[in-house]
Amino acid sequence: MKSATFQFHGSLNDLLSPAQRNTPIIYQFDDVPAIKHAIETIGVPHTEVDLIFVNDNPVDFFYSLNDNDRVEVYDVNTRENFSSSWSLTPTHTVPAKFILDVHLGKLSRALRLFGFDTLYENNYDDHKIVELSQEENRIILTRDKNLLKHKSVAIGYWIRSQFAEEQLMEVINRFDLKSKFQFFKRCVECNGIIVPVTKASVLDQLLPKTILYYNDFFQCTNCKRVYWRGSHYEYMQEFIEKIEQTVNGE
Repeated sequence: MKSATFQFHGSLNDLLSPAQRNTPIIYQFDDVPAIKHAIETIGVPHTEVDLIFVNDNPVDFFYSLNDNDRVEVYDVNTRENFSSSWSLTPTHTVPAKFILDVHLGKLSRALRLFGFDTLYENNYDDHKIVELSQEENRIILTRDKNLLKHKSVAIGYWIRSQFAEEQLMEVINRFDLKSKFQFFKRCVECNGIIVPVTKASVLDQLLPKTILYYNDFFQCTNCKRVYWRGSHYEYMQEFIEKIEQTVNGE
């Protein structure tokens, strides 16, 4: 039996058991496994890894692990300390496009509110999520680490928090989105584009008090949902302002 020593850095420790965090891990193996397989066996999906060093030399996921190797694994937050040419994180479309798993319905609405192209259906299975992420170059966001270990997944992120507001901040920070907000561009329900419409064109969808007190309306080009600047709009504005203050460190 052979062995190698792994040390995980930064947020990668979130994916490990408490006993493995911030400490050297002895990984035992036979044959000659790819280092990607070893990292994922320990518990860290390849999508979370940005840099790998073996015996102080940068390697890729196809490196064949050898006996007595000393492995250091880093997340994207350490990129500024190393050459960008060593990064293993694929590039993504700008602005970023996302697809979310069944656990992230509230996050999908928040990302759409901020203008990001976000696919979400509560009946998507893992196969469908992976398929759409490949076809449309979408970033997978998930609460399921095993989904990100699928060999066909190019880019994704494991959401740490269980709370939508914190989840949104995670995604903004992880993919550097703070300068790419486009508020009220997308329907929070279906991801369609929202456009201004005349009051007369949506009159049959409005309640009497809405007709009486509001004159400016917007509609989703996909699901035809109608929006106006009522109490729901004020709530969304407050949420936006709170997130912006957090992003700007206020």
